[in-house]
Amino acid sequence: MNFTAIDFETANRQSHSACSVALTIVRDSKIVDEYYTLIQPETWFDRMNTQIHGISETDVYDSPKFPDVWNDMKRFFTPDQLVVAHNMPFDKRILTGTLLHYGIDAPGFQTLCTVQSSRSLLRELPNHKLNTVAAYYGISLNHHHALDDARACATILLNQEKEYGKLSLDRFIK
Repeated sequence: MNFTAIDFETANRQSHSACSVALTIVRDSKIVDEYYTLIQPETWFDRMNTQIHGISETDVYDSPKFPDVWNDMKRFFTPDQLVVAHNMPFDKRILTGTLLHYGIDAPGFQTLCTVQSSRSLLRELPNHKLNTVAAYYGISLNHHHALDDARACATILLNQEKEYGKLSLDRFIK
């Protein structure tokens, strides 16, 4: 499989408040590259979000703003590219909300949500949160660090490909 796993952390509930992003690049069913950066979100930090991921306003003070980050990332978002996330509706909302906030056209791309694939394929699990599914597959995880989360998401999908076959995953592609 070829895909890009993505994960965002946010400063608050606003859809344009990305404060970190990570990509894990998979080619021929192998992780071949990763990208991680903090982002200066140009908005306020909610204390609850900071408690979840540990990123504060001082951490992102010298970080790039999203348009500069997008220049590094955009090549991974093409109409034929599969982009994967654990809870894709959240990550896609943050990506499109941030692009809209900066007046950048949102690209088209294919998506796959590993929450959905895990709910369907791993019904025996008590829930399908990232840390639960990662533990099931023996994936170490520093949960809510974007790079660890993107890597775990990619590894979950690679495990599901090995266990169930690529064709069984095609039904989850949107």
